[in-house]
Parts: sequence; structure tokens; C-alpha cells
Amino acid sequence: MSGTFITKSVLYCGADSSQLGPVSSGIAHKNRAATLQVTEQGIVGDAQVDTRHHGGPDRAVHHFPREHYGEYRRRDMFRGFVDAPSMGENISTVGITEQTLHIGDILSFGSTVLQVSQPRSPCFKLDLRFAYPGFALAMQSLGKSGWFYRVLAPGEITENDSLQLKERLSDISVANAMQCYFAPEFNETGYRRLLACPGLAQSWRNSLEKRLASGKIEDWRPRLMGPGQ
Repeated sequence: MSGTFITKSVLYCGADSSQLGPVSSGIAHKNRAATLQVTEQGIVGDAQVDTRHHGGPDRAVHHFPREHYGEYRRRDMFRGFVDAPSMGENISTVGITEQTLHIGDILSFGSTVLQVSQPRSPCFKLDLRFAYPGFALAMQSLGKSGWFYRVLAPGEITENDSLQLKERLSDISVANAMQCYFAPEFNETGYRRLLACPGLAQSWRNSLEKRLASGKIEDWRPRLMGPGQ
């Protein structure tokens, strides 16, 4: 399977950070960029404060659909008008969503080659960012969080480059992955299907393997509500 998904995008990066309550974050400090210089570790000039949970080879580039902002506005989850890049995204587009791409998809974008590695796992910093308690949980439930790419071939992306699917390696969309992974019910069959997806991020593999070994789902409260919850 192959094809062109988009021919226009808006690109962002930024290395500054600021305090969000008790934590530091760079989510509010992305600036528009005409080009992105992309390496296997991430984007040149972009930075992550919490390198344990953000960034790294499996989360080198974050793509967030711009139309999702409209959904959150309709649900009155923002104070005032909020738009890209308020989620800290590197790539903003219209017309491609979690239903469009599959885990493991290999795509060309400019001179880079990218692979879809995982959906974004929403965290409590979104609650602080938008002054809306429960924002992260709502994003997780709605399945509108965007996704991450790993970089198979470094290069450059410009706003007029097309995103082209080169190879599809699984039958599980990003949306399907979120539905399975974030469901409150234990789903052994679903976890094994997701683990079989080539290209799935190692952190998600580790979590799924722990679930299968323990027979239970990990506690999400620290991620969704913050440390100590």
C-alpha cells in the first residue's frame, strides 16, 4: 500500500521551557519553522525537559492533527482561543488523523523517512497547561492525542513537502492502538495483536509485556493526575 496523505503542513520546534505548577515543560514554547532538520534523536533546535517520558528515538517527532483543536473547543476545554502548536507538536496538518495511519507505517516526508511508533500518551501537564482538570483523561478517552514517529532516515522537512506512505506493516491504526491500550478492561488478545505490530515503541512493548505477565493493567493515576496520585 502506498499513497500521498498531505501536501501541506505547518512545522514547529523550540527549546525553551517554563514552569507548569510544580514541573517544568517546553509544551508552550514551540515556534513556527520553515524547515525541520530531523535526526534519529529528534529535531535540531527542539528540546524535551522530561527525557524519561518525552523524546528519544521512538518519540523523535510529534504529529498532532489541527482539527482536534476544534473538537476540544466545542467541548469548552480551553480558556479563550487555542490553536497549534499549543499541544507541543512539531507537525500540524488537516486531513490526516489517528484513523488514517497505522502502527509501523513507513512514510517519506521531505528527505526524511519516518515510522509511526505510538500514539501520544496524555499526561497531567495538559491539565496544567490548559487549566482544565481532567484534560489528559479526556484526551485519552477521546483518542485525539496525535502520534509519534521514529526516524529511519534523517533529513529535512519543509512546509510544502508531501507526506507519502511507503509501506504498511500492520492492520492496527493509531486509533485502534489507543482503544486497546487505554481500555479499562484487560484484553490479552488485543495486547498480543498490538505487540505483533512491527515498529511499536519499546515503552509500549514493555508495558504490554508487563500486563501479560501480571494479568493486570498498570496504575495510570501518576501519568494522568501527577506525581503522588
